[in-house]
Amino acid sequence: MNAMRHFRLRAALMVGVSTFAVQAWASEPTVVPEQPPFPAQGKITYVPRDSILEYKALPEYREPDWVTEKFVKTGKLPPVAERLPKAPLVFKTGNMPDGLGVYGDTMRHVVGGRPEGWNYSAGQTQGWGGIDIEMFECLTRTAPLYQVEAKDMEPLPNLAKSWEWSQDGHTLTMHLIEGAKWSDGVPFSSDDVMFYWQDNVVDPNVSPLNGATPETFGEGTTLKAIDANTVEWTFKEAFPRQHLYSMAYGTFCPGPAHILKTKHPKYNKDMTYDQYKNGFPPEYLNMPVMGAWVPVEYRSDDIIVLRRNPYYWKVDEAGNQLPYLNEMHYKLSTWADRDVQAIAGSGDFSNLEQPENFVESLKRAASDTAPARLAFGARLIGYNLHMNFSGNGWGDPDERAKAVRELNRNLDFRKAVTMAIDRKKLGESLVKGPFTAIYPGGLSSGTSFYDRQSTVYYPFDLEGAKALLEKAGLKDTDGNGFVNYPADTLGGKDVEIVLLVTSEYNTDKNLAEGVIGQMEKLGLRIVLNSLDGKQRDATNYAGRFDWMVHRNGAELSSVVQNTPQLAATGPRTSWHHRVPESGELDLMPFEKELVDIVNKFIASNDNDERADLMKQYQKVSTSNVDTVGLTEYPGALVINKRFSNIPSGAPIFMFNWAEDTIIRERVFVTADKQGDYELFPEQLPGKPGEGGPIN
Repeated sequence: MNAMRHFRLRAALMVGVSTFAVQAWASEPTVVPEQPPFPAQGKITYVPRDSILEYKALPEYREPDWVTEKFVKTGKLPPVAERLPKAPLVFKTGNMPDGLGVYGDTMRHVVGGRPEGWNYSAGQTQGWGGIDIEMFECLTRTAPLYQVEAKDMEPLPNLAKSWEWSQDGHTLTMHLIEGAKWSDGVPFSSDDVMFYWQDNVVDPNVSPLNGATPETFGEGTTLKAIDANTVEWTFKEAFPRQHLYSMAYGTFCPGPAHILKTKHPKYNKDMTYDQYKNGFPPEYLNMPVMGAWVPVEYRSDDIIVLRRNPYYWKVDEAGNQLPYLNEMHYKLSTWADRDVQAIAGSGDFSNLEQPENFVESLKRAASDTAPARLAFGARLIGYNLHMNFSGNGWGDPDERAKAVRELNRNLDFRKAVTMAIDRKKLGESLVKGPFTAIYPGGLSSGTSFYDRQSTVYYPFDLEGAKALLEKAGLKDTDGNGFVNYPADTLGGKDVEIVLLVTSEYNTDKNLAEGVIGQMEKLGLRIVLNSLDGKQRDATNYAGRFDWMVHRNGAELSSVVQNTPQLAATGPRTSWHHRVPESGELDLMPFEKELVDIVNKFIASNDNDERADLMKQYQKVSTSNVDTVGLTEYPGALVINKRFSNIPSGAPIFMFNWAEDTIIRERVFVTADKQGDYELFPEQLPGKPGEGGPIN
């Protein structure tokens, strides 16, 4: 114990060394190099926020003729006007790249995930790849904001059609869309919102997907229903507009309370929380949704099929009930196969995010006969190496793990690691050409808040890195090529660090292997812990890791979304510094600076002040090596040429994934290009829990 205290004291003293003090290496910290130009990047047309949608009643409404003939005239469905709200959400024609659409056709996806079930509220994944985005609607919407002018930047309305703040800024009143219905015809109301909040987010026995917690919406925040169409938020802070972004996908997307309550222990004493979470498996079809398509078919390791929602509450300006597309397919394969099939034309859509596939995909798409078009966006995909900073018991670490965390909290050690990363070589190991760029960590270069001059970069300098390790008390005392702890720590054993990575993506694995090889040259023994995505996330959330290769989230690409995750602003906000239940964060001085900056950013509504705060954030974060940046590159949207209403320059990920960015309910295929792909033509979803669609 005394040895560990001695080691902690030594580490604390080292952390206090100024970033720009005289250093023991040849290269000095500098501004990150300019990124190479990338001609293939698409151009974004910026528009006012109110040019995208509005809520209003229209003189008349339409739907596919077959729905009217087979379902309305036979009495199986009410007329479309009765299925819609009095004032539905109306997408404006001027914001549609190709204008009003026509009904018909299918979009064929390929995904590498597998569905656990339909209970998104309790943490079950639907297999990713956009399935959940099609099914679940949220209070606000952020994905289309990539095209919104900065002066208008605020989430779009969605299930919440409007909101207003109290004079003191501590109360937010939200008005829900009135008269909207779930896909089974049951009215949507504040009861669904309150069930999601009280019995999922706030209930400590439930963990909604994407990690929604009470802290996500601000420490001490409360929510109550005023009436069937109104809810009221109360915040400790004044005007925390940031939380509007946390009410979008995927942190505040209510499930159907009238279905989910039947298996929730609070409402059914015969049920357990495990039974609640797993009570709606993939075989439970026709799960009621507020989204545009409903799951009607599931074949294990084969396919998921979704059909149009006859109660969908969005229309175009001509009164056509959306969506235009009748059916969605999700072939259950691999993520690499998604790219291959989209390029080949046997699939219709892919977020090309694995750089190993870039060159071949560009070659294929360049042909005049290629079925798909390929458009790159900005460099918004970045990878960081996260070090576990928690020294207070998160994950119940053993003595080895505690010693690693003490190193992680040592600034000289972090500098040594970042200086030992040859980022140019790491990027080129993924793909040759002007795709990857040197990324030292911090904000994505693709966000409007990025400032290159505020980005501190420690150039590759292996000898300087080794000198810093020695300064931190780490030497190779047994001559085996790996540095050892001091004799009074773990008996002078080799420093051994476990690196957590997902096994589902080649890029993640390749980067992890590259890090291991480069750290071996530094003298650090790195052991790979490769898990599937679900296991990796569970291991991360539980704090059972030393280091983790992590692809950046919305907090670094958009900044205004998931902003609390930019720092340890709460006990469970940071990816790499959390505390056990009811614990206190043991923040280092620079982390306290980051928390202060992020909280000021969240509280501010002054665009100039916010921009300046993010410059400060970038400098503090990168100079103190909050995370070790690995590489950064663009992604490309791959979509079959037969689809219309695909916006130019749509990023595959910024505020959200491209499946939502392109606003799929507006996407259509002209009549002359429609194919014979529908598996359940002229059929609609059946009753919840019963198999298949109905004629």
